[in-house]
Parts: sequence; structure tokens; C-alpha cells
Amino acid sequence: GGRVPVAAMAAVPRWRERLFAFYFFSHIPITVLIDLQALLPAGIHPDSLTELLQWYTATFRDPMMLNPPAWFKAFIYCEAFLQLPFFPVAAYAFFKGGCKWIRTPAIIYSTHVATTLFAILAHILFHDFSKSEHLGPQTQRERLTLLSIYLPYLLIPLLILYTMLYNPHYSHVEKRKRR
Repeated sequence: GGRVPVAAMAAVPRWRERLFAFYFFSHIPITVLIDLQALLPAGIHPDSLTELLQWYTATFRDPMMLNPPAWFKAFIYCEAFLQLPFFPVAAYAFFKGGCKWIRTPAIIYSTHVATTLFAILAHILFHDFSKSEHLGPQTQRERLTLLSIYLPYLLIPLLILYTMLYNPHYSHVEKRKRR
């Protein structure tokens, strides 16, 4: 018979776990070198990183990174203290592959990040940046360009959430043997 073994059906596509591993691994330097500049005093990061952030904010018209509103700063604190410690753990689990124990932490992470990204994306789309201290997006094209920078940080967590909830490998609960 041409039956597919249950174990093969339950397997997570390896490309997806590699994508998740890359996402979490790449997030470590982005957080430490770029995102934390919004929280730390000026002069802590090397000039080259400060210049990189200034180039990014000017090129993509992202004033939130130079002068973050309080709600955005709260999200960066969450990134620093909740997400950053999780990044290497998640990168390891997805790089190794098949780690069922990552399911609950990944659900918590992806739900949290998706929620924060909805607020950020709505701000990019609907906020009046004309009164911003730093140049923000003025045209629809500029708003969509900035949106495209943030969008992967919504889409990948949603794919993680979907995978954790609906892939049989992760959603299958093993029954423990009683002694």
C-alpha cells in the first residue's frame, strides 16, 4: 500500500523550522545593536551603529526609533527583557528541529509579538507624522515602505503561531505513562 506513515505526516517542514531558527538568531544582533538604542543613553553604542540607526530612520522615515512614544518604548522594554532571553532558546529549538517543548513558549511569544505589531502597523498607517520631531512617512508610498520593514515581524510570528497550533507534530499532546 501507498500509505504515508503517521510520523511523516506529523513532521514539520524543515524549511519552516530553519526559517524560524534564522528569524530568532538574526533577532539577537538587531535587538542588541539597533533596537536597544531607543532605551539606552546616547554614547553607549559605537558611533557606527548610531549612524546606521540614523541612516535607517532617515531612509525609511521611522521616527519611532529615534524618539519613541511611551507605548513604543514599552514594546522595546518587552523586547529587551522578555523576548531577547527567549531568542537563543528558540533559535536552538528550531535549528535542532522537532523540539515539542518549544510549543507553549512559542505560542506566548508569537501572540505577544503579533499584538504589538498590530499597534505599530496601525500607527504607521494612521498616525499624523507631520508634527513629529523626526521625519516620518508623509505619503502613502512612504507609509507602505515603512510598513514593509515591520511586516515580517508580524508574518513570521503568525506562521510560528499557526505551526504551533495546527501542525500535528507540535499540537499532538503525548500522554505520559502512569506507574
